[in-house]
Amino acid sequence: MSTIIKTKPTSPGRRSQEYLSFEEITKTKPERSLTKNINKRAGRNCYGRITSKHRGGGAKKKYRIIDFKRDKDGIPAKVSAIEYDPNRSARIALLVYADGEKRYILAPLDVKVGDILETGPGADIKPGNCMPLEDIPTGTRIHNIELKQNKGGQIVRSAGGYARLMAKEGKYAQVLLPSGEVRMIHVKCKATVGRVGNEKHGDVKIGKAGRSRWMGKRPSVRGVAMNPVDHPMGGGEGRSSGGRQPCTPWGIPTKGKRTRNNARTDKFIVKRRAKRK
Repeated sequence: MSTIIKTKPTSPGRRSQEYLSFEEITKTKPERSLTKNINKRAGRNCYGRITSKHRGGGAKKKYRIIDFKRDKDGIPAKVSAIEYDPNRSARIALLVYADGEKRYILAPLDVKVGDILETGPGADIKPGNCMPLEDIPTGTRIHNIELKQNKGGQIVRSAGGYARLMAKEGKYAQVLLPSGEVRMIHVKCKATVGRVGNEKHGDVKIGKAGRSRWMGKRPSVRGVAMNPVDHPMGGGEGRSSGGRQPCTPWGIPTKGKRTRNNARTDKFIVKRRAKRK
């Protein structure tokens, strides 16, 4: 488990800066066969137009191929190393299966080097093991949950995240998600037991703007600081509060406005997530 280290105030940027100790990391270089190059897109589409603002730059990095499906049922795997992944907030664990194959998974909390993990209906209920929801007892913490069978885990994958299996009824199980939403998921869908590791990731203070640039985040300008031609909330004599509800440069409501519009999956939501205050 990493601990948060505060830096000495030798400069304004270091005064409030914090970082993790990385004491759980056991290997610094990634497995070469499980990495691939990724091109920097800087928030631009295939035509070179910006479609995602405030992105660009950042340190050079390679993508680690993560096994979200966990489809090697019945074959035990040994945790060979816990590694850092620059593409996500969670740590990753290198598994070496009994047949010699190597795969990366999201590193669960309390899983250490040397542990034996299993996948499939007959696996034990312990952190890191993966199995269908129908084989997991109610009340268990889970993560990396499938929404469609054999598609791979799609939700609850960030650092420190976990959901809780609340109930099972017929073909569906009710899962309490980190947002407070209760959702029905088919009992044949797989999930990993336990909580995602690196749970203190959200408590770290960045400390300076340059550190955000290392992560590929560019500055954002407030709408009220712009001119009326650039943003609906711009302009005004002196400093203004915008004069309307918060919105995007294209007039779409934001900052808490519900924008979900997917009638196809509404029937699977038992309880909506908690409203923002």
